[in-house]
Amino acid sequence: MDTETSPFETSEMLADFLASTPLLSDSWRLCNLATANSPQSFVADQVGSIGYVAFSGTLFVSGSDPSFKNLVRLPVRDVAGNDLFVPLHDQNEGEEPVMVQGALLRIFENIYSDPSFQYQMSTLMQTSQSIIFTGHSIGGTTASLAALWLLSYLQSNSPNLSVLCITFGSPLLGNETLSRAILRERWGGKFCHVVSKYDLMPRILFAPLDPIAPLIKPLLQFWHLYMTSPHLGLLAVQRNDEYEAKIFQSVLVHLRRLVEAGEDAVTGVFRPFGNYFFCSEDGAICVDNVESVIKMMYLLLATGSPSYSIEDHLKYGDYVERISSQFLERKSFVEGELPESSYEAGVVLALQSSGIASQEPVAGRAKDCLKAARRMGRTPNLNCANLAIKLSRINPYRAEIEWYKALCDRSDDQMGYYDSFKRRGASKRDFKVNLNRHKLAQFWDNVIDLMESNQLPHDFHRHGKWVYSSQSYKLLVEPLDIAEYYRTGMDHSKGHYINHGRERRYQIFDRWWKNVRIEENKRSKFASLTQDTCFWAKVEEARGLLDDVGNTRDPSHSALLWEKMDGFASYAKTLVEAKEVSIDVVAKNSSYSLWLKDYNELKSQREQFRPQFSGFMNREIVP
Repeated sequence: MDTETSPFETSEMLADFLASTPLLSDSWRLCNLATANSPQSFVADQVGSIGYVAFSGTLFVSGSDPSFKNLVRLPVRDVAGNDLFVPLHDQNEGEEPVMVQGALLRIFENIYSDPSFQYQMSTLMQTSQSIIFTGHSIGGTTASLAALWLLSYLQSNSPNLSVLCITFGSPLLGNETLSRAILRERWGGKFCHVVSKYDLMPRILFAPLDPIAPLIKPLLQFWHLYMTSPHLGLLAVQRNDEYEAKIFQSVLVHLRRLVEAGEDAVTGVFRPFGNYFFCSEDGAICVDNVESVIKMMYLLLATGSPSYSIEDHLKYGDYVERISSQFLERKSFVEGELPESSYEAGVVLALQSSGIASQEPVAGRAKDCLKAARRMGRTPNLNCANLAIKLSRINPYRAEIEWYKALCDRSDDQMGYYDSFKRRGASKRDFKVNLNRHKLAQFWDNVIDLMESNQLPHDFHRHGKWVYSSQSYKLLVEPLDIAEYYRTGMDHSKGHYINHGRERRYQIFDRWWKNVRIEENKRSKFASLTQDTCFWAKVEEARGLLDDVGNTRDPSHSALLWEKMDGFASYAKTLVEAKEVSIDVVAKNSSYSLWLKDYNELKSQREQFRPQFSGFMNREIVP
């Protein structure tokens, strides 16, 4: 149920699934058990083939930041060097690092390092088909981190085990990079955050915390005391209406600003991820689009009050019980007649389930938000489908270049693909190939623009079709780009191709390809395309080194040039012997063959000169 694959109906299906199974009620039962019996830890249980790990809602780290302001980098490995969250750090170029709230991370790290947790997880992984992490309040974010850890572990160890995380009133965990990384791994559907209509806790980190930081600690103390001793909590903690109103208004104002800013909104450092299961006395709805989640958080809170926003954090047991009973009874709470359109009827029912009455001022905006959730959820997939159509339309351009390569490789001049294009004339065929090169570049640049503007699925760069298509394009066309670069003398004005002229798209495709696991078999014949797409650029650099070494009189500089040339010669020999190059590389009059001939001749001369020079230096001088 990731953003890119979950239309509105799919979220409804998830809501029905959770309401029709014991997952919600069992999760909430164990959350209460953890809070009562293990206030600073967790409880583990197994129900049939499902293993549960529930974290207490009163978790707290002594000395940690009670206002949750401090963000820290999500660690890649633990102190012992074991992998923790490695897949989440596969970031795109220019992305900020994955950051999470520091105090919440410390809570997870303390539990993770507990031998009891490791033992319980090992046992559940052996005896369960599914593992559900759950937690209320701060325990919810601990559950999210535990789920991310196990998902990361399973990716490299691959046992047949499904993972689900169900949180209740959980605060936000991390930044936008974390949210995008979870979508990129297709883990969004693994998280269901249950949020009551007015609960302040899941919304509180949308607001700047400096003005309200002193007010948060007593609020947490009230919540924690009430969770452990409900009757005592109401008596022992004196609530301050003025403080509660300040916190409520601050969160509401900043949420409204985010919603009004629309696409230009700067959401701050924290960002939702996964599915949000908004519950009320009238039912529940499930939304998985980040922008729609933020809007629904605002619109629902706008119908409440400061006292409701505090008390609603403690009512999840009532909501879970009501949701399950309403599903079983299949009661209808629709106000008035349903629209004839099934889609419109679905939106009306969803609005009703959210607890927003049709006559409330925010009803129209909430209805629009639910409609937009479907459109935004489907747009990336539609863009991907349209790109697939466009890809099929540009395939003839690629085919014409492949035909041109085959023609060059069979040519009597024995120059091969690269050198034929570099030394091309003004023929119609050469013009057409160059035009096709530009058309293909335009298509792939557009693909990257769409991906970087979030208009494609977040895991687009891992779809096999697109990874292999981009790699095939790079293998075929980058040699032509290199040829054009040196043909036009760009190396003289900008420097050599690899460091100064290589197009950004090729660097991006390199990163896409590095995650593909290819079983390497020994080749019996030369590759159809040279596997190192920068090989010809390296040949051009080696040609420059050969020219430089003949002009230098500085022995140390000459030694450095020879070291670089010897390194390339060894590298190229390895590729040729492994047949990782195309036949055009070893063509008689290719740039590489001509360079190799000159290199060997100059090296032979150097070797012949060395003994004479050495004998001259070692000759004894007789007086």
